[in-house]
Amino acid sequence: MERNYFYHRRKRRGFFAFFILAAVAVSSAAVMWLWNAILPDVLHVTKINYWQALGILVLSRILFGGFRFGPPRGRRPPFANPEFRQKFMDMSHEERAAFKEKWKERCRR
Repeated sequence: MERNYFYHRRKRRGFFAFFILAAVAVSSAAVMWLWNAILPDVLHVTKINYWQALGILVLSRILFGGFRFGPPRGRRPPFANPEFRQKFMDMSHEERAAFKEKWKERCRR
């Protein structure tokens, strides 16, 4: 039974690795196509190949996005917290309306 669990887990990991590699390949092709379709005519730059597009994609990720994926660490929206959600659901209609008005005032500034 345990061998079967690890087999499926390894199979799932291989699927996600394939999916990530396919996404990177498609993204690189899109960068190359957009670059070659737009920039040579507008900015008079040379056309690029697939590997240069991949390099531009990696460089832009390093410069602008870092290597973290998903939401920023340490900053979760308050409604993602199950305790906050339960507290909000336990409020009466009047308390909810007052709470919403209070937050509208805060966000208006």
